[in-house]
Amino acid sequence: MRIGNGFDVHPLGAGRPLCIGGVKIPYHKGLLGHSDADVLLHALIDAILGAMALGDIGAHFPPGDPDYLAIDSRILLEKTAALMEGQGFYLINADMIIMAERPKMKEYIPAMRRVIAEILGCAVDDVGIKATTTEKLGFIGREEGIAASAAVLLEKK
Repeated sequence: MRIGNGFDVHPLGAGRPLCIGGVKIPYHKGLLGHSDADVLLHALIDAILGAMALGDIGAHFPPGDPDYLAIDSRILLEKTAALMEGQGFYLINADMIIMAERPKMKEYIPAMRRVIAEILGCAVDDVGIKATTTEKLGFIGREEGIAASAAVLLEKK
């Protein structure tokens, strides 16, 4: 078995849709980044790559590469899942945390879990997602950005 951890953060800004966990969330701001800036999927990708000792998301999907400009992060997770399978690994479980003051995530978490489980070919019960605030502290508390962390357990087939 192999454990991996991932973390990602992006600033909030106007003129972009808000995509977290592969789900579009109605909000007046979106996350800024080269791709769609989905912090939850990026943290999960980093955790999976880390568990396989294959570097990080930037090594596989460089932020300056025009192929990844505005790309849907679900595609990046699909590519990571294919790499995971090619390396002979499968996901036992993932546990993730979204850190955001607003918008509130609770009603979107079931859809996020379904999206991730479908892409990774696992049961929804193997995908845990929680959301928290930072009690108005720091850049997250000031609603300047959103962060996410992920931990995964993989096993070799």
